[in-house]
Amino acid sequence: MSLQARVPEELVLSMRRFLESHPNWDQYRLVQAALAGFLVQNGVRNRELTRCYLANLFPGQSGLRPF
Repeated sequence: MSLQARVPEELVLSMRRFLESHPNWDQYRLVQAALAGFLVQNGVRNRELTRCYLANLFPGQSGLRPF
């Protein structure tokens, strides 16, 4: 799936600074983690979504894989 969105400049700059200081993250993992986190925190109940959320929070844990 392809996704395009207009994002405020300050958010883009903040994302860029985060990625520069966290080389084990990339833009795809960051957006995936943010979306999964938002949905989980707002009541979406789905096992695969929860696994994605946790996999991004705790990379390398057995049994957890992002989408």
